[in-house]
Amino acid sequence: MNIKKIAITCALLLFAPTIQASEITVSAASSLTGAITELKQAFIEQNPTMKIYTNFAASNTLLRQIEKGAPVDIFASADQITMDKAESSNLILNETRENFALNTLVLIVPNDTRDAKNIPSSPQDLLNKNYKKIAIGNIASVPAGRYAKESLESEKLWNDLKNRFIYAENVRQVLDYVTRGEVDAGFVYATDAATQKNKVKIAVTMQGHQPVSYPIALLKDSKNKQDAQKFLDFIFSDQGTSILTKHGFTKPAI
Repeated sequence: MNIKKIAITCALLLFAPTIQASEITVSAASSLTGAITELKQAFIEQNPTMKIYTNFAASNTLLRQIEKGAPVDIFASADQITMDKAESSNLILNETRENFALNTLVLIVPNDTRDAKNIPSSPQDLLNKNYKKIAIGNIASVPAGRYAKESLESEKLWNDLKNRFIYAENVRQVLDYVTRGEVDAGFVYATDAATQKNKVKIAVTMQGHQPVSYPIALLKDSKNKQDAQKFLDFIFSDQGTSILTKHGFTKPAI
């Protein structure tokens, strides 16, 4: 290629239009980590010019970040209370709010709890002296902690057990405590327990609490509402529902 052709080629490259990547940020409850990550990957495969950044933490922690101006496009909470706060604070587009997943609260123990006598078969068994340390999400910020408290109060166990609780900043931290054997039991979602089924056992499926229902919504201050809505639509698509089911979530009734 001669010098003239090289110059022409360089000029064409210089002035050729470039495809700009669109960016959105999704803040989602810790228990959604695996599902949202796979949803993101599947969506990007179909939309290669998109960039999706994810932020996982306890629902109330995410809400505080949003309240302080964190640049978020989509918010997914593990409970209705936190999303209600976001709505009452005028942070979300109310018409985009919708429940997209259901989960189950469970009591887990370390998998090396070999003696069947040491595996609780009901919440009442936690009164046994073998359960000196019980991990639970911080009830002020972690929905799983609030669900657990509600369940234990329905069993009239909360006051008798509260001195044994080890509080965690999110549900995945509870899971870590149990997998490492640092506590005798802990309250997590069934989807979390499934990610460490070789290290933890589900002992009890908890009852007596509000349904573990996950709402999702578009943020009013989103800078890219169009692409954020596309990702929301994908989550509710057949493929999105299939991914959520794969991770152990169930679909809310219409």
